[in-house]
Amino acid sequence: MFDFSGKVVIVTGGANGIGRAICRGFARSGAHVLCADMNQSAGEALAAESAALAGEIVFCTADVATSAGAQTVVNQAVSTWGGLDILCNNVGIQPKEAYLPAHELPEEMWDRILAVNLKSAFLMTKYSIPHLRARGGGVIINTASVQGLQSAKEVSAYAASKGGILSLTRQLALEYATDNIRVLAVNPGSVDTPLLRATVEGEPTAEMRAEWGKPHPLGRIAQPEEIAGVVLFLASDDASFMTGESVCVDGGMMAKGAWA
Repeated sequence: MFDFSGKVVIVTGGANGIGRAICRGFARSGAHVLCADMNQSAGEALAAESAALAGEIVFCTADVATSAGAQTVVNQAVSTWGGLDILCNNVGIQPKEAYLPAHELPEEMWDRILAVNLKSAFLMTKYSIPHLRARGGGVIINTASVQGLQSAKEVSAYAASKGGILSLTRQLALEYATDNIRVLAVNPGSVDTPLLRATVEGEPTAEMRAEWGKPHPLGRIAQPEEIAGVVLFLASDDASFMTGESVCVDGGMMAKGAWA
């Protein structure tokens, strides 16, 4: 549906789940995609699979929650393809052991979740902006969550990080509108990803998947490609008058209110 031929795209947390689908979606549409992730085996497998696509995917191992890691990713994209057009701040974590009341959550776990989920978006944006400006504009898409709008118990750090992503999205949109840089976010509901599957022991059963789907009015969880499709639309010229906004891709969760 979209033509991103020649565009240079960075996707953080791109080796699995939603990030993997975003990488493949852009590469199918002709883009040069740099997938940044800590999972080397998954990232290298994804890059190898891209040989059959119209564009390409190159993998980079980096911790984008650090300044050095973020700079490494941006520098590799620019040195490989000569510039940068689209940044997808997608990386996010919610470790199984972090499902705790706030007063029981270790400070180190809070710091790591906020660093990966929120600080990485700041750092990647910080080092990407000069290159987006040099192109005459670009797009930044942040993966937030319905948890940034409403929440549930035992996810204080995750909820705070996703609420921060939504606020940062609005602020960056205002900051760089005159540079022709659009900044948007997506709010997925439950998605069939390793992050969701890691909340249970072993492979989720059909009954578990049905339970995950119940809060969604559409009666199921999303597939990663359904989130990626919205990301590609927001990054395309078809969304050229959109900035500072977040789009819920949640099967109707937020329409009914207190889903948690």
